[in-house]
Amino acid sequence: MVPPKRLPWVIKYRPKKIADVVNQQEAKDLVTKWIRGWVQGKPIKKAALFYGPPGSGKTSMVEAIAHEYSFELVEMNASDYRRASDIERIAKTAALQRGLFVRGKIILLDEVDGISRVADRGALEAILNLIKTTRNPIIMTANNPWDPNLRPLRDASLLVPFKRLSKGEVKTVLRRICALERIVCDEDAIDYIAEKSEGDLRSAINDLQAVAEGFGKVDLATVKALLRPRDRVHEPFEVLRQIFASKYVWQARLAASQTDLSPDELMQWINENLPRQVSDPEDLWRSYEALAKADVFMGRIVKSGSWDLLPYVIELMTAGIALAIRNDVRAKYRWVKYSFPQKILMLARTKEVRQIRDDLAAVIARHLHISKRVAKADVIPYLRVIFEVNPKYAASLSVGLNLSDSMIKYLSPSNANLIIKLVKEIRDEISRKARELRVKAIEVKEVEKHTTPTPSKVSEEKVKAKTTKKKRKKGEGKGAGLEAFFKK
Repeated sequence: MVPPKRLPWVIKYRPKKIADVVNQQEAKDLVTKWIRGWVQGKPIKKAALFYGPPGSGKTSMVEAIAHEYSFELVEMNASDYRRASDIERIAKTAALQRGLFVRGKIILLDEVDGISRVADRGALEAILNLIKTTRNPIIMTANNPWDPNLRPLRDASLLVPFKRLSKGEVKTVLRRICALERIVCDEDAIDYIAEKSEGDLRSAINDLQAVAEGFGKVDLATVKALLRPRDRVHEPFEVLRQIFASKYVWQARLAASQTDLSPDELMQWINENLPRQVSDPEDLWRSYEALAKADVFMGRIVKSGSWDLLPYVIELMTAGIALAIRNDVRAKYRWVKYSFPQKILMLARTKEVRQIRDDLAAVIARHLHISKRVAKADVIPYLRVIFEVNPKYAASLSVGLNLSDSMIKYLSPSNANLIIKLVKEIRDEISRKARELRVKAIEVKEVEKHTTPTPSKVSEEKVKAKTTKKKRKKGEGKGAGLEAFFKK
């Protein structure tokens, strides 16, 4: 006989109401106000983006909302909406339908930060279109929502933050499950599981269930023998806090390895927030000295491709900074509100402008047989002057180079509308003249067709002409002889 399949405890003890979710009071308040707006038919925003570390309760909150407010949950995992066609097929159909026996539907798009603009082309645009047209609430989840590619989703959604759970909160839940399952659990074992979970309640419950079902009891020796540390990816804010608070080199290096930020991006995060964390001038000078050296090594890597220098970059910008704070050591552990790097934000905002500039440089380089770098440095500045000073000549250049409207706006924001109007007039004039030439060409062909003799007529005329010529020659011979005779 096959033993009955056991229900995972993370599902068995999942909260049924919003109030049952562990901690996350700020998220509860935001979500309650948002979902009541949907129930009343006046939502604040059509979509909400739940973001926070794994195991903090994002998915549990969605299921609690669906259960408490009688919504049907339509869930799509990351693998389900990699393409725009998948979203059109599954989510959009659900977003436009109403439930028969429930209040409505909630569409859950899980792990939207896993979408790539290159590999999953069109997926983000399809989600944005889904949000515009939906008749049902949409909830998205993400571990790291601060990717510049996700900015349109952030603007279109209500941001709901989820914080990492404390060790005490995890222990409280584990004790409650042990009591409900009637399992003997040592306090030291529960403390060890909570410590290793690092605030991930889901992984802590799974570890507890694995030990309890395998051995019937939960003690410290068994837990230490079975559980292994997990490789986790932390948010940039947590990584920064761990780097600044590190006492040893290995701690700073470990913190840097627990993020999906590239070394250059991590350097920008540290550079932006270092003055917020370090207040002593001498400590700040030593920290920036280490960061500057890391930047020098990073530049050499970019220029020469010597990636064997990367360990020096990591150690200088992590351990070098952490150990440089000596005068005011308490500043290492002070809670500070970090901010997103302004350079990355600026690059994200100007991405479209830089793309137009690169496309314009490619057009100029192709016409003038020069490199794009030379076009950017030596040609585009002069084109800007021409487009500002002489719109009529600029319109002629735009037609000759076949520039788009966005390129014209890039070269002259003030005269763009006038130049675009002149370009349209020139192109209309060119089209008109081209039509006239085509009409004339057709008329000439028609005339030639009616006036030009057919080949049979041409051959008959040639035969007649030859016969007439021969007769004339004979007649000329005879006439010439008689005339001579009479003259005599």
